[in-house]
Amino acid sequence: MKRRAPSRKRHAKVRAVREKRPAVSPAGSPVLDRQPSLGLQATVERVVPHEWTLAHFDPRLPAVFSTPAMIGMMEHAAAQAVLPELPAGAITVGTRIEVDHLKALTAGATVRATARLVEQRGRFLVFEVEASAADVIIGRGYVYRAIVQPEEFHTKAQSRAS
Repeated sequence: MKRRAPSRKRHAKVRAVREKRPAVSPAGSPVLDRQPSLGLQATVERVVPHEWTLAHFDPRLPAVFSTPAMIGMMEHAAAQAVLPELPAGAITVGTRIEVDHLKALTAGATVRATARLVEQRGRFLVFEVEASAADVIIGRGYVYRAIVQPEEFHTKAQSRAS
């Protein structure tokens, strides 16, 4: 049986269910003097190096663009999209990923990842993301990020490592 990728309609249903959850911002989150504007977007473009293929990690696998590399590009685009409108010193960090990798590409292909801010709940942001090569969509979905102050974030992360 051939499995189909979830459609945009399916993603919209998932998001509609999620929106009914209350938004809770934990204590210590950065003060948001202004909210990043919905619709902010950014695009990053890269030529796929061999190091981003499955064969780089295991030569028995095909030399195709890996899903983690595609997601990394999508996250980078999302971070860049809101950077100009973040509070002073703040950054965003990834918290959740819902992405379908739809088509394979080989090393040497040029990939464009685009992220657009579609929702915000306090310090939590939702981006609609898409990766393409030429006019072919190779991946799409949602990337979730949180606004944090780097010093506090690093301190909390470091305390978990010990």
